[in-house]
Amino acid sequence: MSALRPLGRSGLSVPPLAFGAYAIGGTYWGPSDDDAAVDAIVRAFEGGITAVDTAPVYGFGHSERLVARARRRLGSDGGRLLVMTKVGLRWDDDRGKFGFETRGPDGRNRRVYRNGRPDSIANEIDACLDRLECDALDLVQVHAPDPTTPVADTLGALKEAHDAGKVRAVGVSNFDVEQVVEADKALGHVPLASVQSLYSALERGIEGTLVPHAAERGIAVVAYSPLDQGLLTGKVREDRTFGPGDARARRPSFTAENRARVNEVLDATVAPIAAAHGVTLAQTMLAWTVLQPGITCALVGARSLEQAAENAAALELVLAQSELEAIRAAFEGLTLLPRPVTLGDRFRGFVHRVRFGR
Repeated sequence: MSALRPLGRSGLSVPPLAFGAYAIGGTYWGPSDDDAAVDAIVRAFEGGITAVDTAPVYGFGHSERLVARARRRLGSDGGRLLVMTKVGLRWDDDRGKFGFETRGPDGRNRRVYRNGRPDSIANEIDACLDRLECDALDLVQVHAPDPTTPVADTLGALKEAHDAGKVRAVGVSNFDVEQVVEADKALGHVPLASVQSLYSALERGIEGTLVPHAAERGIAVVAYSPLDQGLLTGKVREDRTFGPGDARARRPSFTAENRARVNEVLDATVAPIAAAHGVTLAQTMLAWTVLQPGITCALVGARSLEQAAENAAALELVLAQSELEAIRAAFEGLTLLPRPVTLGDRFRGFVHRVRFGR
């Protein structure tokens, strides 16, 4: 399973798992140990996770700077670390559509706007090149569509950056099929390399829409949150409590009753498969994700050497077809309890989708 896979028609290749560098930015999960984060990226690379996904909004530039540090640590091998970043979420420009408010590593709250204006995109690309210390960015993705700017204008700016040699490949994130079609058309001679979307055993909505469209058009699908914020690791038991700043406490799937239901499936179906292979539940679910039809790559984060090594080892896990089908059937038979949806929930849902592209 560890062989590289084509990143759409871009000419680039990615491993089945890429390092998700959201958490190391120090926003959503709280302050990060920078040295440990750099160690984790290097360890993941050494284990075969030779691509990293980051974004300016992850720590307001901090995540990208840590990726640059890791590339320097890798020395001559640093050029083999494929860097995927994003544009379109600004905390330093209040044009566009307000998205969410979040706290940066310095403890200050910032308002973040979806800004796909061409001049903003061009400025962001130059800033990314500077923070990542790159001559060209391997993949630049539109982090989320900006409803105040036509998709064609946003992608047109990325096409110009590609033609200028600043960007090797262009992708999108959190786009629906209609928006993907618009983006693909706007790029003209530049192939749309990838679409990044929420996907896991618990979140399979794109299987009947985005995945088949991407397959037909030769677009790679990059899955984010494949372990559903840790819920699919088996380590988030029903007696777990969350701190006041942990947004998982507000997610319906993280109620004690729903965690119990998820863990029942993990214990009954996934644990015996993991035990048979001598691996963890997390490794099993990561392998299941990237062995699904149409899924090119999945993002998985790490904040320690141990987590990075565990994730990398999942690259060597090959599940039998019967095991893949058993896991799918178990989760398809799982029913989670809903709760009343408030306006706050809808807002937080957008934040979750944007943040975990991670």
